[in-house]
Amino acid sequence: MELQVILVAILLSVSSIATGIGAGIGEDYVRPQPRKALTFPWKRKRSSEPQQVHISLAGEKQIRISWITDDETSPSIVKYGTSPGEYMYSSEGESTSYDYLLYSSGQIHHVVIGPLGDDTVYYYQCGGQGQEFQLKTPPSQFPITFAVVGDLGQTGWTTSTLNHIAQCNYDVQLVPGDLSYADYQQHLWDSFGELVQPLASARPWMVTEGNHEKERILFFEDGFQAYNARWKMPYTESGSTSNLYYSFEVAGVHVVMLGSYTDYDKNSDQYAWLKVDLAEVDREKTPWLLVLLHAPWYNSNWAHQREGDSMMAAMEPLLYAAGVDILVAGHVHAYERSERVHNGVLDPCGAVHITIGDGGNREGLAQRYIHPKPDWSVFREASFGHGELKIINKTHAFWSWHRNDDDEPVKSDQVWITSLVSSECFANRKPEFRKILMAP
Repeated sequence: MELQVILVAILLSVSSIATGIGAGIGEDYVRPQPRKALTFPWKRKRSSEPQQVHISLAGEKQIRISWITDDETSPSIVKYGTSPGEYMYSSEGESTSYDYLLYSSGQIHHVVIGPLGDDTVYYYQCGGQGQEFQLKTPPSQFPITFAVVGDLGQTGWTTSTLNHIAQCNYDVQLVPGDLSYADYQQHLWDSFGELVQPLASARPWMVTEGNHEKERILFFEDGFQAYNARWKMPYTESGSTSNLYYSFEVAGVHVVMLGSYTDYDKNSDQYAWLKVDLAEVDREKTPWLLVLLHAPWYNSNWAHQREGDSMMAAMEPLLYAAGVDILVAGHVHAYERSERVHNGVLDPCGAVHITIGDGGNREGLAQRYIHPKPDWSVFREASFGHGELKIINKTHAFWSWHRNDDDEPVKSDQVWITSLVSSECFANRKPEFRKILMAP
């Protein structure tokens, strides 16, 4: 631990601010041409074996395993153990399906396994047949690493992003919305599930919805039908009544996943839930507080200007009162990182805002920025890539962004972040701000 602290101190002195590395920096970088969208057959690949396997956190020391089968009689059961081919444990779960226009999904299975050991590799088999998968559970204490990417889609750039993430030694994947870009074409949900399975079956994927998950046809279909059926998150475990917003805790970090496309005003269920959730956060147990949502609140790109303003007006006071350290968004197809900011101005007690909607979507990059650059904006670039958040201990975290054009080890933007809980901001938080969380 002493060596770790010394290393942190050395790196802080060298890299206390962001640095650009590579052929170009930020807006000056000349990026390659777009890559084509991947092509898939309209009909789902038929198979009697489990398909589209992905995992997510489902409460303390538990993992939810989700997959699809074409056989409606296939059991919702997972066998698992700590040695290949030796399954000492088994768990049963539930299954569902849905119809959308002329499309009928396969049988979608969700099974929670556990209690599981921390930072442990498990081998598992879905439905009692088919190939063996393996997963690694997150650690129970620092350090922990999150891979972060938004607006993935299914293009050549998506493949490049996933290949980069596969080289990252991370524990949990965070996705702030816009997963498959299916947009009514339900077969694209199936192809997306196949595309991400190698990564999503091995590390927990924690996601929230974006605008491309809505899939709502006026007077005909409810929104988020496919998303809610396929990507079940631990909302009930966190006291939420909706799969569109929830929270979870892992290794000293409390993560809140908010819904930009469900009600969020002061009279909404989401707002009421958020107040309770934030008020119950124990910063001794979880000194880091992160928030993810889709539509960014601080955005100096021409794309999607001010779309997050109404949500920010309603909820930013809550997040400021609670001392949120970092807020991650997607939606804008570019990367941007801010200084600590609150109420539109620099504030050492505000959150660091990161926009990372650059996973590889088919709509291309958002390359026009507003000038002059706002005071709160530190680094911005319209390139595809992913982020990595390494939380070292209760006081220090290292954020890096990696553009796809470079090797994954290259950090195109990087910064050390000090937690608010370790600062005077948190210790001297004014009582009136705390009252916001406790007010009726």
